[in-house]
Amino acid sequence: MANARQPVAIAQGVGQIGRNFLREVGSLFWFIAHTFEETLERIQQGRVPFRAASFFRHTERAGVDSVPLVGLVSFFLGLTMALLTGYQLQRFGTERLIPGLVAIGFTRELGPLLTGIMMAARIGAAFTAELGTMQVSEEVEAIEAMGIGPLRFLVAPRMLALFFLMPCLSTVSNVAAIFASSLICKAYFSIAFPYFLDLVKDALLIRDIITGILKSFLFGLLIGGIACYRGLTVKGGAAGVGTATTSSVVTAITAVIGFDTLYNIVYTTFYPT
Repeated sequence: MANARQPVAIAQGVGQIGRNFLREVGSLFWFIAHTFEETLERIQQGRVPFRAASFFRHTERAGVDSVPLVGLVSFFLGLTMALLTGYQLQRFGTERLIPGLVAIGFTRELGPLLTGIMMAARIGAAFTAELGTMQVSEEVEAIEAMGIGPLRFLVAPRMLALFFLMPCLSTVSNVAAIFASSLICKAYFSIAFPYFLDLVKDALLIRDIITGILKSFLFGLLIGGIACYRGLTVKGGAAGVGTATTSSVVTAITAVIGFDTLYNIVYTTFYPT
């Protein structure tokens, strides 16, 4: 009898997990939609939705302060990628493919993906902790009591800062990795810098750059939405803030990788070459 109940219990568990997942996805979608709705309503009324100083403060944190981290990680990864692929290609006498390989790999895939993962860990965690602390200390309720919409006042500047700054950080990642690979090509494979640039220009297409930029915008919106959503739904005091911060980072990184895979599947389906 117990063996007969086991498949039913497994099916119920899987169904519960699926239902919770769909509920979270739906809640996040409406959270982002209501944030834009509040912001646009304020703009239609001819009033500023949030303070410009708040927006620029968050852009400085998310963008300018993240440049060293993104550039350094991408630089070292570009060195490693060029070195490891170069030794394999050198066996077949095709080391001149290294510049194009690194340029396309970072511009289309690794640049936006790495930047998204680092921003989820660095800025997403900070946003969740800030908003979660405000939620626990009832500051969000105080803002609502004053007639101020918390979504357009607290969430919109943070989300828009990540949305607009992600393509810039992805560009920094691409440039750092390509520059690092040029050093490896010069030192180990005797590819001069002018010839290196010519190989990059021959291999890189406009649609590769556009693909990376579109991914960056999408990742910025996802990370900002998930971080703020987790922060404003904190429960359980200080322990809840820590749990929500951990959940925010894990969820954002998983969402970035998942949407990147989905984007690549759709892209290769419509543009196979």
